[in-house]
Amino acid sequence: MATTLVSTAERDVRLAGLPGWSYDAAHGAISKSFRFPDFVAAFGFMARVALVAERAGHHPDWNNVYDRVDIRLTTHDAGGLTQRDFELAQAIELLAD
Repeated sequence: MATTLVSTAERDVRLAGLPGWSYDAAHGAISKSFRFPDFVAAFGFMARVALVAERAGHHPDWNNVYDRVDIRLTTHDAGGLTQRDFELAQAIELLAD
């Protein structure tokens, strides 16, 4: 699926509305680390994100170590950040609350 990359200015504006998310220049992605009370809570969060990501057809690069979930979003087939990444980040924020 061809998708348009967001501009640097648009990226910065969108990031301002996503507390804790930052630009990862090395991967052309946005990323955030989430902390939970324990492994079960972290894994439950990952399961909820997985369901949303599957419905969107857009999947995160992520890692889980005990109570922490690190998420990185980029649109691989577009070669960088697109609207899809920011939409998924917003959905993830709702799930983390």
